[in-house]
Amino acid sequence: MADSDTAGAEAPHPVETDFEIGQHNINPFGLDIHNPVFMISGLAIVAFVLVTLMFQAEATEFFGWLRPFLTSTFDWFFLGAANIFVLLCIFLMVTPFGKIRLGGDDATPDYSYIGWFAMLFAAGMGIGLMFFGVSEPMSHYASSLGGTAADGGARTDWAPLGAAAGDPEAARNLGMAATIFHWALHPWAIYAVVALSLAFFSFNRGLPLTLRSAFHPILGERVWGWWGHIIDTLAVFATLFGLATSLGFGTEQALAGLNYLFGWGTGNLARVILIAGITALALISVLRGLDGGVKVLSEINIALAALLMLFVILVGPTATIIDTIVSGGVAYAKELLPLSMPFGREDANFSQGWTAFYWAWWISWSPFVGMFIARVSRGRTVREFVFCVIVIPTLVCIVWMGAFGGTAIHQVMQDAAAPVKDAALELKLFEMLKPLPLAGITSFLGIVLVLVFFVTSSDSGSLVIDTITAGGKTDAPVAQRVFWCTFEGVVAATLLLVGGAGALTALQAMAVSTGFPFTIVLLAMAFSLVLGLNEVRKQGS
Repeated sequence: MADSDTAGAEAPHPVETDFEIGQHNINPFGLDIHNPVFMISGLAIVAFVLVTLMFQAEATEFFGWLRPFLTSTFDWFFLGAANIFVLLCIFLMVTPFGKIRLGGDDATPDYSYIGWFAMLFAAGMGIGLMFFGVSEPMSHYASSLGGTAADGGARTDWAPLGAAAGDPEAARNLGMAATIFHWALHPWAIYAVVALSLAFFSFNRGLPLTLRSAFHPILGERVWGWWGHIIDTLAVFATLFGLATSLGFGTEQALAGLNYLFGWGTGNLARVILIAGITALALISVLRGLDGGVKVLSEINIALAALLMLFVILVGPTATIIDTIVSGGVAYAKELLPLSMPFGREDANFSQGWTAFYWAWWISWSPFVGMFIARVSRGRTVREFVFCVIVIPTLVCIVWMGAFGGTAIHQVMQDAAAPVKDAALELKLFEMLKPLPLAGITSFLGIVLVLVFFVTSSDSGSLVIDTITAGGKTDAPVAQRVFWCTFEGVVAATLLLVGGAGALTALQAMAVSTGFPFTIVLLAMAFSLVLGLNEVRKQGS
């Protein structure tokens, strides 16, 4: 898996810039703030929260319009961009660029593979896998199986994949292919491009660990001016709203689970109390630091997740699960190209309602995940890095979706009236676990997993935003991370409150709205990364 070659020039001496020596930084009350980015993004977020709470009816209407407008108008743009990122990752693995080592030839990894993988998953999509692991395969299974539209006509959601009506097994495989598509190569390729760009320009070029540094080959010294301020500010907005979306999903599922088991209620007060409690735990993790907080929690959570998945495989319909994993993986490989096509599609519900939203969500989430992955990836070669960041998670996602989604689909295939079929999205995981042994224990374990993923996401997200707003410094005062960790919870709670019955719609709308402009930023970043890698390759040849 790792490349033994270490070709590539030694990391050059850091570029001395006004940005790095602190000319733009201010230090009120012992803080270390990169003034324009912190002030603009901080004030904008505060204003957003206040205005949204003051005009809740108008905000609800606006959010309900925003997401479908963006995904229906720019679905081709989101799909095309994601394809470019996948192709770039393949290109980097198979070309001499793959031999370049992050940090120079003599750099060694800071973390073991186990610790590294644990942090990748905890930051990357832990909450999402818990929320959608059962619900999404079932949604696509129902669509691909057939059914009728309101006017009695046949559904066309699956035009590119062919008809599966009347064939439950074929419908299951198509549903798994669609689900894996949204959680495998494409999202992790997005993360990989951002993470690799940040790691390379920080560890190999001696630039600050912030988004603007990745644009140095294109903008030169202008990255330390307003061009850089704009890039970093967009990254803060994208990170905060992408993170709030995931925290919102986690809140809804954890609250539904607690109500399912203990009757705690699911109203707005319960939402606020839960978010406040989890944010408080995240603050404790913030105070413990990266190694003592996020790393420890990530490893614990990955172990618990693996235990739950293994339990489902062993006590559930094992043979069916294994068949679902294999058949779903094969179907994904077979249908990857038609699912990825940005033009000439007839399945608007799938490409706009599902895929365009997912790609916008992953892109808005990418500054957070990318910077976090970059911080823990020094010493890996480009080839090793890309392979591990996109291929390993893809395989794990196939197994996870096959275990949880495959079990739920099997229950419906055996009994058309199975409770999991018509349960709310946030309850499907618990309804799937109910017929299995030790359902109370495993359901509680599922809630714990969601909550701890919530904590690690909030903690590492505040670390990333603080790094951006402190000008790329990784040792900024803890008080700043406390500020951002608190506001992540406030934004998530605000969007859930104003959304009412469509609370998740408000969260999704903000993720898409920030993901759209940041897609343009990432495309430029990908081009800049190739320029930077090519420069180092030439120096080493």
